[in-house]
Amino acid sequence: MSTRTASPTMPGPVTQAERIGSLDVLRGFAVLCILVMNIQSFSMIGAAYLNPTAYGDLTGWNYIVWLLSHVFADRKFMTIFSMLFGAGIVLMTSRREAATGRSAGVHYRRMGFLLLFGLLHGYLLWYGDILNAYAMCGFIVFLFRRRRPGTLIVVGLLSIAFASALSVFFHWSIQYWPAENIAETLKWWAPSQEVIAEDIGAYRGGWLGQLPHRASTAIFFQTALFLMENVWRTGGLMLVGMGLFKLDVFSAKRSSGVYVLMIGAGLLVGIPIILYGVHRNFAAQWDFESCFFLGGQFNYWGSLFVAIGWVGLVMLVCKYGVAPKLTRTLAATGQMAFTNYLLQTVICTTIFYGHGFGLFGKVERIGQILIVFAVWVVLLVISPIWLRHFRFGPVEWLWRSLTYMKVQPMRRAAVQAGIAAM
Repeated sequence: MSTRTASPTMPGPVTQAERIGSLDVLRGFAVLCILVMNIQSFSMIGAAYLNPTAYGDLTGWNYIVWLLSHVFADRKFMTIFSMLFGAGIVLMTSRREAATGRSAGVHYRRMGFLLLFGLLHGYLLWYGDILNAYAMCGFIVFLFRRRRPGTLIVVGLLSIAFASALSVFFHWSIQYWPAENIAETLKWWAPSQEVIAEDIGAYRGGWLGQLPHRASTAIFFQTALFLMENVWRTGGLMLVGMGLFKLDVFSAKRSSGVYVLMIGAGLLVGIPIILYGVHRNFAAQWDFESCFFLGGQFNYWGSLFVAIGWVGLVMLVCKYGVAPKLTRTLAATGQMAFTNYLLQTVICTTIFYGHGFGLFGKVERIGQILIVFAVWVVLLVISPIWLRHFRFGPVEWLWRSLTYMKVQPMRRAAVQAGIAAM
């Protein structure tokens, strides 16, 4: 384990000794579980992510997989990731400001390079990239980093609520939409066989053939969807995460009662709200006017409670040292979350896209979840092995080197040799 410490005047990346173990465990848990939902975008047409009746079988085990994924994963781990991103901003900037009194330059360089990574990821590999939205929100929420925890949480929740209000407004406005706008939206929400065949053909084709479809969807995500929802919800969650970090929620230092209460909120509030939304949407037969904007609000809000419940559970596990071998493995996976997130894309696009095995549209939901489990095994095995020899994951190393404008020591042996020479 490295014992290198940063210079008091020019602090570098967080060292191993300075890491907060529970944060790494939670991040590792989240980066694994986010694939439960992302696999649907990798393997099926885009409409199937929001409207499960748009494509594929939805009976038997396929329905069970969809339901469990929707209740326990959909939006939940994106929520956790967003909160952890906000916590990371506070952690990094507070260290920097304690040493130098300044953090803006490093922070904005960090976000700028993250934005670049996100653009490359979204246009070259997979349109569902989240890095772009995180970087854009990171530019904004940095301005709130010194606010009190209560202020951060309240402002964050208000921001989250604003996106919800926008959805309700859009639902109300449907009655005034031109017929051609409704027809175009229906073309995506409940695509015809012709549209489905076109999408499948694009992703079973070569990399260049995928590019127009991938680019157009990425542009929509980075513009319209960002302004309608992501900037408000993702940015709001980052603010909430800043507040919770300052309250020591993510460091497993709160009382057991607090974490039990968080778990109770997920079980007794979040899950019932989500299940009611599922019942309502199926009763409406996933009709566009009923479900497109308004039907998603049950999971929109319920996911916050379930995500908090997951956080409470992981913090209790860390607090009491349950399953130490598993938590150490998850912590290593979390330390390499950036690399592992992109590695998931590389693995899954190779499996499903035409430049790989071309299984896009051929794997039902039960098969998808089995692939998720297999990818988990890969990441859980390689992450600890990599970190035995290296200080960072490869993408983390590149990001940090660019951020600090200095090539960071990569091999643990090189760092230890430098200490011995001092």
